[in-house]
Amino acid sequence: MASRWRRRRAARRLRPGDGHPLQRFRWWQPFSRALLAVTLAGEDGRPQEWSVDVRLWGDSDGEVFARLYQDGRHQASSKLPAAFPVPGGTIEVEASGYGLKRCHYVPDDGGPERQLAPDPASAEGRRARLERDHPGASRGLGAVSWTVLVVALVLGVPQIVEQVSQIPPVAEHVGTFTSPFHLPATLNVALVVATLLASTERALRLRYHWLLDGGLFDGDE
Repeated sequence: MASRWRRRRAARRLRPGDGHPLQRFRWWQPFSRALLAVTLAGEDGRPQEWSVDVRLWGDSDGEVFARLYQDGRHQASSKLPAAFPVPGGTIEVEASGYGLKRCHYVPDDGGPERQLAPDPASAEGRRARLERDHPGASRGLGAVSWTVLVVALVLGVPQIVEQVSQIPPVAEHVGTFTSPFHLPATLNVALVVATLLASTERALRLRYHWLLDGGLFDGDE
């Protein structure tokens, strides 16, 4: 039920494409643009390449759109989160404050989802190449990112709760809370920077957890 409701909402955000060609990925766009693709069989059985292009920093008005291309031609656009109907299923696209958290092909027949493959020149593509060519280093980097986010959650949340509890209306109705951790300002800044880097690394792999990646510093759902 929830999935169908989200798709109906996403369908209202769809806008038809104008057929303009897909721009190739430029070397200066690794952290401002995500470009992923999947090959699907069309109604005539011939393969079609469906690409999703997301300018992560938004357009000139600040809105972040996903644009869908078939064989390099623009077919549709949508604000995020987006759900694009394609042959045999739907391509679902969602973003967090650090990049994409989802870009998957979901078959209508209930088969397994498939994450779209990133463009080799993109930051996501380079991270995927590291995972393919150096799996041990990739796993180690992923473990470091996960550890950083857990440490940030354990050390950061109590300090934030303490500060919020000292606001007079909150203290009056709820009471105050004393954090068991009190880090120097420089360490707290370093913790925030490390958290941003760790969540960005996870976003390059389209990994996302609502608490680790969105709850403390992102503000995303």
